[in-house]
Amino acid sequence: MKPAVDSSDAEIEALSAACERLVNFGARCTPEYADGLLTAVATGLTLPPLPEVLRTLAGDEFERVFADPDDVASAERVFGGRLAVLRGLLDAESLDERPDELRLAPIMEVWTDEGRAEVAAAATLSPEEAAGLVTGAGWADGFFAGVQAFAAHWPDAGDEDTELLHNLMQQVHALRLPEGSAELAQHLQIVYGKDGADRDQLIDSACFAIQDMRLWCVDHAPLPETRRVGKTPGRNDPCPCGSGKKYKKCHGAA
Repeated sequence: MKPAVDSSDAEIEALSAACERLVNFGARCTPEYADGLLTAVATGLTLPPLPEVLRTLAGDEFERVFADPDDVASAERVFGGRLAVLRGLLDAESLDERPDELRLAPIMEVWTDEGRAEVAAAATLSPEEAAGLVTGAGWADGFFAGVQAFAAHWPDAGDEDTELLHNLMQQVHALRLPEGSAELAQHLQIVYGKDGADRDQLIDSACFAIQDMRLWCVDHAPLPETRRVGKTPGRNDPCPCGSGKKYKKCHGAA
């Protein structure tokens, strides 16, 4: 089983620095959004090419910010390195052997009541908009953006067993629900009962759900096509190539 080795502090700092450069050029590419999108990519059955992932992540701003070839290579190492780490954390064999082990440690901006109030006052947000500033929301936004953009890399199970996938997605979607909202209260009641759950429990549930999604993808991988080998003709039969010769005088001569 592969050990759960997460990114180092230096690697997270490099990712944050690259995202900050993109944000300064107008891209919606905060570290938590980028990590959510990369997590969705790592969860899928197959991995898309890294340049395609980066274009989805930052659009035209990526080429504007990282114009120099060396700069591009450095950025690809940063984002590609994080994607490789996430793929390793979501190693299907390890997840299957130890399903109760929480392997994901998402990059998220932590929101407090004080921080929410400060930003709301500075940006003149409405109470509803301020309530939406919750830990994990930006990460979940990135995750669903990645799922949508790279749906072709997820298996198509048709109508079979899609209810399980839907329920797992709902665990991640819960991170986007504003504090105090009726939808969040309903989710907590359905999933956790009268005791409810705090934000940390919601995050853990979302991470476990994504680990289960990875196993779902692997379990629903299309079966390889069976190669059918035709019967070898007899030595005196006509050669199947259509030459008119006997097989032993044509392709069977060897």
